[in-house]
Amino acid sequence: MFKKNRIDIISMGCSKNLIDSERLIRQLSAKGYEVCHDSDDVCGEYVVVNTCGFIADAKEESISVILDLARLKEEGKIKRIIVMGCLSQRYMDDLKAEIPEVDTWYGKFDWKEFINRLPDRKKEDNRPKEWERTLTTPPHSAYLKISEGCNRFCAFCAIPIITGRHTSRPIEEILEEVRSLVDEGVKEFNVIAQDLSSYGTDLYGRHALAELIERMALTPGVEWIRLHYAYPADFPTDILPVMAKYDNVCKYLDIALQHIANPVLDNMRRHIDKDATLRLIETIRREVLGIKLRTTLMTGFPGEGEKEFEELVDFVRTQRFDRMGAFAYCEEDDTYAAKNLDDSIPDDVKQSRLDKIMEIQEEIALQLNEEMIGTVQRVLIDRIEGDKAIGRTQFDSPEVDPEVIINDSSLSPGQFVNVRITEAFPFELVGETVR
Repeated sequence: MFKKNRIDIISMGCSKNLIDSERLIRQLSAKGYEVCHDSDDVCGEYVVVNTCGFIADAKEESISVILDLARLKEEGKIKRIIVMGCLSQRYMDDLKAEIPEVDTWYGKFDWKEFINRLPDRKKEDNRPKEWERTLTTPPHSAYLKISEGCNRFCAFCAIPIITGRHTSRPIEEILEEVRSLVDEGVKEFNVIAQDLSSYGTDLYGRHALAELIERMALTPGVEWIRLHYAYPADFPTDILPVMAKYDNVCKYLDIALQHIANPVLDNMRRHIDKDATLRLIETIRREVLGIKLRTTLMTGFPGEGEKEFEELVDFVRTQRFDRMGAFAYCEEDDTYAAKNLDDSIPDDVKQSRLDKIMEIQEEIALQLNEEMIGTVQRVLIDRIEGDKAIGRTQFDSPEVDPEVIINDSSLSPGQFVNVRITEAFPFELVGETVR
């Protein structure tokens, strides 16, 4: 039997979605509802699914969760199903016809209507500001979304179709949120956007990422700032002196390059060529000494013959990225590539190419991690597991990058500690505290 006045939130997909869920939790809690996030025991009067619609696997996962909830509703364990987010933004009409068990559908931006429709269970008026949220991450770490949408329209990507045009948040609003989160105990800010490089261009008519990050760095209590999802074309190089100057701006940059061969970059509509990409990487590494780069690459995109793939292999070997993810190309509905390019590379070839570059990267990751043995790193403790503490260096983003395992359970989550690295594995470090 469902629990009256309880609302379960199930968050799918990326950290940008998670922030929307956190804002929703704060708003619903302020109206007097019991709100549970990603519970193992879903039993709310309402269940809200914040869907992902970016790639095929994510879409299938979102639909599977909704169908599971439909069965719970039929059994009387929940009362109403609410669906929001990227998947419903993109396929709402089709989904309404296919899954009638869902009570209400919202897209990515109109979900606040759900809040407005619910009756207030508290008499006092304490409606939070739109950006306020209840963190679901560890209390010392938060994602910080500084813009929404993208104007790039890469051939393979559905993000602009889902999110619309790039829209920056005002600097003062972001700083207000940062100060509020610091007051709640947040020390680490993982700055995210679909396109970090364009921040400010729509709002101020200029790149404003450097100004924002510098002002964040000067905010008391901000210990770490980490930058995610920069775009290589029209990259704002004025951010590099800021990264080099401030110790609390992590020497880390997530910049998705996708490929290096010019025919593939042209087909991808990436607005940058091989030479410019190599010059950008060289500039970043020269201006920010010791920086570690994370990138994402793609195999099997139309135009990737054996020659182009060998260029990609050589690129991975020579650039020696500290962190790298990759995926095989999968055609996405309504994108330029789906409409105009021939997806003729067999899936097994795409996968074998993916396996090859990831095998190379694993060797590189091990070698780079082994170079850290004997060094002392400042580590942020995330959690305690048994007699071990688990943390990260400034070079490691939550959930996707290596962790540091420390044989010291006396440490506390949210604590910074100096750790001497004693062992290294491809995606994990082991160390001991330096007293």
